[in-house]
Order: sequence, then structure tokens, then C-alpha cells
Amino acid sequence: MAVSKTEKSSSSKPPQKKRDRAADIANTFEWLITAFILAFVFRAFVMEAFRIPTGSMADTLKGAHFRLRCRQCGYRYEYGFVPQNYGFPEDYVPPPGNLKSYSSRCPSCGYYQATGGAMSVANGDRILVLKCLYQFFGPKRWDVIVFKNPLDPRINYIKRLVGLPEEKLEIIDGDVYINGKIARKPPKVQNELWMPVYDNDYQPVIPYAPAFNHHQWAQPFKAGSLWEIDEASPTLFRLDSSADQINSMVYSTSIGNDFRATYAYDDVRDYKRLPYCSDLMVRFYANPHESEGRIGIELSKYETHYKAWVDLTGEMFITKNEKNGKITELARESIEPPTINKSALVKFANVDHQLVFQFGSEKLTWDLGLSPEAAGPRKTKIEPQVRIFGSGRLTLSHVAIFRDIHYTAPNGLGQGRAAEDNPFTLGKDEFFVLGDNSPNSQDSRWWNRPGKANNGLSYREGIVPRDYLVGKALFVYWPSGFEFPWPESLRTVLSRHSRLSRVMYWIVSLDCIPNIEQRFIYGGSNESE
Repeated sequence: MAVSKTEKSSSSKPPQKKRDRAADIANTFEWLITAFILAFVFRAFVMEAFRIPTGSMADTLKGAHFRLRCRQCGYRYEYGFVPQNYGFPEDYVPPPGNLKSYSSRCPSCGYYQATGGAMSVANGDRILVLKCLYQFFGPKRWDVIVFKNPLDPRINYIKRLVGLPEEKLEIIDGDVYINGKIARKPPKVQNELWMPVYDNDYQPVIPYAPAFNHHQWAQPFKAGSLWEIDEASPTLFRLDSSADQINSMVYSTSIGNDFRATYAYDDVRDYKRLPYCSDLMVRFYANPHESEGRIGIELSKYETHYKAWVDLTGEMFITKNEKNGKITELARESIEPPTINKSALVKFANVDHQLVFQFGSEKLTWDLGLSPEAAGPRKTKIEPQVRIFGSGRLTLSHVAIFRDIHYTAPNGLGQGRAAEDNPFTLGKDEFFVLGDNSPNSQDSRWWNRPGKANNGLSYREGIVPRDYLVGKALFVYWPSGFEFPWPESLRTVLSRHSRLSRVMYWIVSLDCIPNIEQRFIYGGSNESE
């Protein structure tokens, strides 16, 4: 009896295991469905990934592009890939092949080099967009936002927000003015928008080549005094003079890159037509070798020259030198005397009608004013000037010049909306957006049709309605990758034979190495100046 009971009991166990297995499978499917629903809800309402297809926000965000290193000086930069220029449909990234060749220009040394040919095309940046933010908080000026294109709401656009509801907006000499006052960029945004004009750390290896801005390369800082270039280390400038003898070096745009609002990302054929950008910054490290002397920077805007310097005995100055010869001291501050034989950062910027001079950890600023006339009569065709001056015994390193972003009008299209003397006033729930790559951005300045709305209605030309805001660009989580460094001989063999070898050529040319250079996309502030 006991045996028979045991047999019956053991025979009943397998059905129980089958029921348990079925329950496990059901629970797994339930978990997967729940995870799918949560992912869908997260994507729809919280955060979504986007890929940047075009270069309208370069260099902040890059679309499809060629990743270049200057063959002469080694400076890294990107050149935009526009599919239509190569005979491809919009938003198409081709495999490596024999592409049409275009010229690009190094943004540091000015060397012209060909792009295209067998070069691979890097895909656009991939970003995360916070979608729920604007449901609870209003957008801030200088935010990088994603929105539905008012002309075709099926397409998402990405631009920088510059105008808020019920504001009067005007673009004057590359700057944004709100209700008659200049809109200054927050420090983190400003740091992202500086663009290189010249970096002395990148020296050409064959300077006698004739392709540097159509001439041979020479050091663009011209010293008519006791400044000398160290022959063993040409990236260093040295000065050995008395403490009361001021010596100057002037940056020559007839040799180096000029101060036009050019983008290495864009077609070089439009460079000479672009306006001058007079919001500049000079940066270097200064190493004083004795306790007396001075080191300073001079920047001009229109017909006014601004000088900032530090006296090595322990004082910082900013002065204004006007065309009529009048010199005005704007700011002065006492600091600890610099340490002898120790390098310190020196930086002077004239940006958004504000002068900022930095020496080491000390900063001296001067507000020129918020009105369009604060920097004096606008003479936009006068090229700005850059000068470095000093006295005593000094060594300078890491010398570089940068320019600010400059909102421009594309050639042949007129002034555009919100241009000078043509202000644009936004209504309730209306926003104004601009692309960081200003010469090549279709944005609020140029939309020539009313936006589409529901029920046959329309939105006003040039605005992004609040209803079309998608979210704030937050993070570049996957910049385009890098190619594996296969031997060039392998590429040559694979490109010349059968279909299979050409497929293998395409595989070895993929950007298969991840680029882990993730970065935040900085936005702005609505705080009053």
C-alpha cells in the first residue's frame, strides 16, 4: 500500500512542474510587455534619442561630416558632408568610395586641403533630448531645443532658442538684441561657441607650400621689437628687455586666417563674402622671469582699441584708446604679484559688449553697456586688430586667438527676419530660433511660409509655436566613431578585385571604434542682465 501511494504521489509531480514552467513563461512575457510599455512611455514622455542629420548646428552638433586632420599643422577639424552636393539623396551617408573632391581650410594655419575621394563619411552626433522639461518649466534663452518644423510638422528640427514670447528681437553686427539690449550668453554657452582663428601650438611641417591662404606660411605674429621666436621651440615667444620698454607683436591677417565669420565646416568659396567678427579672445600662458615688467593684450572693435595688462608688481588694468587719441582707464585692481618662473593663464576677451581680462585666477571685467551704441559708432567693414605687448623678461606659450559666434545673412538672400532696423516682435507662445552654423542654417530668419497648424489654421512666419516644442537637447551620448587603423595596403587590395573584396573594403572602412567623447549640451538663462 505504501509503495502504491508513493508511486501515485510521484506520478503527480510532472504536471505540477509543467504548470510552473508555463507560469514562468507567462511571467517572463508579462515582464517583457511591462518593460516595453515602460520604455515606450519613457521614450514618448521623458527622454528620446535623436541623430543630427545636417550641419546647421555645427560645430556644437555635427551632422554627417568628414573628420579631418590638417596635413600641415595637425589641427583637427570637421568638414560637412552635404549629400546633394555629391549626387545623393537627402540624409544619405555613403560607404567609402570615389567621392567628389572639395577644398576645406584649416581653421588654424589656413592650409587648403582636398576632402572627399576615398575618405569615409562620419555619421551625425547622436543626442538625448529631455522631452518632459518644458511641460513644467519654460524654455530658457540659449537652450538648444528640438521642435517640430512649423513648415512640415512631420520633421523634427534642432536649433538654439534666442527669442522668447512677447520680446522684440533684432540681430545687429552678429549679436542678438532683446528689447533694445544685447543678450549676453552664459559663460558655459560662451565657452562652447568660441571658434579658432589661430593656434600657435600647431606649426606647419612644410611652410613653404603655396596653399596657406594662397601663399606660403609665415608666423602671423609680426614682431617689430625685441620679441623673438625660440628656434628650438617655435611655439614659444621670448622677450628680454628693460621693464620700462614696451614691445609689441601684431597679428597679421595678410598671412594668417582673418577675422571673418567663417566656418571650417562649410564651403570655402563663400569665405570672402562673410562679414568681420570683432568679438575676439586671445589666450596664452605667460612665464615672468623677473619681478618687474608687464604683459598685456590689445583688441580693437570698430575704431576703438581696448588694452588689458598686468603689471608684475601686482596690478591689473583695462583701458580704452579712442581714435582721437583719448585714453580712458576703465578698470584697475590690485593683486598678489605673480610668481617668478611660474606660468599663469592670460586671457582677454571683448564679447557681447563686455571686457573680461584674466590673469591666473584673478579676473577684471568692464561692462561697456547693453545698447547697440555701447561699443561706439558701428564701422563693420573695419577689420579688428590683435596685439600682444610686454616688457621685462618673459616667455609666452600656447598662444591662440578665437572669435565669437556671429549671426550672418546667407549670400544673396537679403537681410532676413529680425535684421538691423527690421526688428521682429514675438507674440504670446511664440519663439525665435537660430542655428549655430549661421551661414548655413534654415531657421526663423528665413522661413518664407506660415507654419502649419490643425484644422486648416496656420502659424505666423518665422516663429516656433509653443505647441511644437519637443524638448531640450541634453547630452551627446554617441559621437560618430573612428575607423580601425587597417594597413593601407589591405585597403588597396580590397578595393580592386571582386564584389566580395569590395564588401570587405566597405566593412574595414566602417567607423567601428566607438567615440567615447560624450558631452553635455549647455543651455541658457532667463535671468535679467
